[in-house]
Amino acid sequence: QYGLWFEPEMISMDSDLYRSHPDWLMHTPGRRISTGRKQFVLDFANPEVVTYIGDTMEKILDEASISYIKWDMNRSLSEVYSLHYPADQQGTIYHRFILGVYALYDRLTKAHPEILFESCAAGGARFDPGMLYYAPQTWTSDDTDAVERLKIQYGTSMLYPISSMGSHVSAIPNHQLHRLTSLHMRFAVAIFGTFGYELDPLALTEEEKDEIRDQVRFMKKYRRLIQFGTFYRLQSPFQGTETAWMVVSEDKTQAIVGYYRVLQEINAPFRRLKLQGLTPDRLYAISGKEEQEYGIELQRAGLVLTDASASENRDGRNEGDYLARLFVLNAVD
Repeated sequence: QYGLWFEPEMISMDSDLYRSHPDWLMHTPGRRISTGRKQFVLDFANPEVVTYIGDTMEKILDEASISYIKWDMNRSLSEVYSLHYPADQQGTIYHRFILGVYALYDRLTKAHPEILFESCAAGGARFDPGMLYYAPQTWTSDDTDAVERLKIQYGTSMLYPISSMGSHVSAIPNHQLHRLTSLHMRFAVAIFGTFGYELDPLALTEEEKDEIRDQVRFMKKYRRLIQFGTFYRLQSPFQGTETAWMVVSEDKTQAIVGYYRVLQEINAPFRRLKLQGLTPDRLYAISGKEEQEYGIELQRAGLVLTDASASENRDGRNEGDYLARLFVLNAVD
């Protein structure tokens, strides 16, 4: 399917639009205008600006078979002043600006309900719950490092469903931190979101391609559970080097647990992870484990993390730094 990237709120001074409407640029008269990313901000508090941008975007959407729009917002707002309003109303401009963004979203989503719109978390605090009314998914951050994403996605889940959080497996070394994490860890974090890949397939080894095929099969198999299940935060990345969360199906017959350890310790203590959302008197089979356990055991005593399979497995996934483990639970009939 075909998608396009838009950044409708930004303008360059070297453009026909600026030459025709310099008053549409958001700035404070008589003061220096700040630039960011070689961009300036259009005055979306002005309804004329919103109408013009809407006409321009709708013309493009009407002429092409577009299925997806990435609506980016890379520049934070500065000089929040609108020439369209008198001085005594300048305190309302930021609010009016956001209403202008909503108005444009409203127009385009009604005209093109078949298009998936993805909003953006970056720049200017325009990542608010109201955006979900128009854009059912949001690019959570340009920071795609798997370790960083533990905090980003954990914190975002306080307010947003994980099915709305854009999350990708990206290339290593990470383009921002230059950190090296396994393909498995990047996958194990990214599946608790919209999931995708942003890397060069031609640069992958045959082993990596095979692993990605397995990852895609896993995601397709459990996609409905991840999208519609209940998400539980089990262990906060803000309180140590471990993170854990899980998602449980509505009927509580299936669950996926994600456990992540950023740094390995010397002589670490025995670990159990207390789960949530299971049926107490129901028996569950756990992937990678021979024994079955009741929901009440898993919730009160916890899922054993430091078992024999972890210490004996030498494939690099269950030992060392940047560890990630996924456990699939299925209720036993």
